[in-house]
Parts: sequence; C-alpha cells; structure tokens
Amino acid sequence: MRLNHWAIAAISCVALLLGACSPKDTPSAAKPAKQEVSVQAVAAQAKGFTVGAVMSANTVYVFFDPQCPHCGHLWQASIPLHKKTKFVWIPVAWINASSLSQGAALLTAANPLELMTEHEALLLAGKGGISAPSGVGSDVEQAIKANTKLLSGFGAESVPFIVVKNSRTGETISRDGAMTTADLANLIGIDLAP
Repeated sequence: MRLNHWAIAAISCVALLLGACSPKDTPSAAKPAKQEVSVQAVAAQAKGFTVGAVMSANTVYVFFDPQCPHCGHLWQASIPLHKKTKFVWIPVAWINASSLSQGAALLTAANPLELMTEHEALLLAGKGGISAPSGVGSDVEQAIKANTKLLSGFGAESVPFIVVKNSRTGETISRDGAMTTADLANLIGIDLAP
C-alpha cells in the first residue's frame, strides 16, 4: 500500500503529539515497586541543570534522555516560558550508549542553556546531537544512573517526564510526552501572555 505525502505528514504529526521515547531493552518483569511521584522527591534525589527564571517560586522538573527527539521538542516548547518559570532538566540514560555521555556533557556544561539548545537543534536535524567524550566521571555517571533509577521508580515508561506543582491549583502533576508551549504553560499553571 502506498501512502501519499499528506498521509505520511498526518501520521508524523500524530506521532509527535503523542510522542515520547521509551527505554530500550527494559524487561517488564524487572520493574521496581512504584514510588509516589512528588516534587519533594525529585528535588531531593535528582541531579539536573537549571534554566529559566532561577528565582521563580515554582520549578518544573523534566526527566529527559539526550537521544529522545520528543524531549527536543519539549525543550523548544519550554524556551518561551524561561522568563516566567524555572526548569530543571534531569538527564537519564535509557535509549542508547550516547545518552550517558551526552547527558554528562549537558549536566556539567558551563552554559547548559547554550549547549542544550545546540544539542537539541542537532538532534532534531537528524545529526544525533552534540559530540561528547565517551569517558564520563564516575560521580556524574552515578548521578545519571540515580536519575534513571528514580524515574523508573516512579513507574515512568517514557520521556520526557515532567513533574510540577501547578501554580494555580497547587496539585502535583506528572506527565510524559512532548507538548506545545501553550499546553506546557497550562500544565504549569502560568499565563502564556507577558
């Protein structure tokens, strides 16, 4: 059956809207007992880099795999919200061998905003993201492995995985998958307009 270019474009759009990346080679029988998702648990246990309004009263935590294109789309959707809220991007290593080394480079970058923007542009252009040294310091490797374990402990099955306390309702919300800037603002509980 041949699909015309409109059908392929429509299928691609649906996949993007519903899109998230799942870990490879994770046996379903090996899932740990589910831990309650909470902002406090993420703040206390995860290690990430901060971008956006550092003094914001509300923090959005995003677990991401550097090889996940859906995470790249969420990164782009978050940029217009950086003036209003603080984001902590937490690297995990689920997808392939590059996930750990790229996550380490992003986690230890002098300017994570600049490097993450470059990385996601390269990833979304089909170029695999930034080049990162294969040697990762043991402390950084352990931090990324701990992030990955925490995410799995929440019962998450895909990235990006967001944990936030909605500014309007005070409710802690967790959600996976990419979304638009407007949908992300609504999830966070902030207005999109300046």
